[in-house]
Amino acid sequence: MARSRAVLVALIAALLGSAGAGWWLAGHEPRPIKASVTRDIDGDTVVVRTDAGQQLTIRLLGVDTPETHKPNTPVQCYGPEASAYTNARLAGRRIQLEFDVEHHDIYGRTLAYIILDGKRFNDELLRLGFARLLVIAPNGAHARTMLRAMLDARNAKRGLWGSCV
Repeated sequence: MARSRAVLVALIAALLGSAGAGWWLAGHEPRPIKASVTRDIDGDTVVVRTDAGQQLTIRLLGVDTPETHKPNTPVQCYGPEASAYTNARLAGRRIQLEFDVEHHDIYGRTLAYIILDGKRFNDELLRLGFARLLVIAPNGAHARTMLRAMLDARNAKRGLWGSCV
């Protein structure tokens, strides 16, 4: 019992420490990069072309939408709706990319928050119930705000919270 409690305390301390580092370091990142969204892959992944001409696959930080294109995985409840929403809101739009501590995932995708019309689109997905919160340390600069957005959607049964069991 004491050992499991010690492991739990260590896990919580590590999570809080990495989230704290993310919040502190996020304030010390370079300015956002301006880009245009060229296409969506699914609800939480898009392709952009930066003003410098670089094409990047962007995995949105802090969100996880239901799967629609993952190999060997069936289309998940509310996945098509999340993908359609991302496409409708972002396709062809001018955006800014805001980074956190780690800039790339293990698949080589660029990790970023998308700023659309001055607001974080990632939060919009959570607030409307198109996504669940997914914070992977050390990227956690906006975790608290994003958690509030997801909990509001869940409590109001918006989007996937009212449609999926």
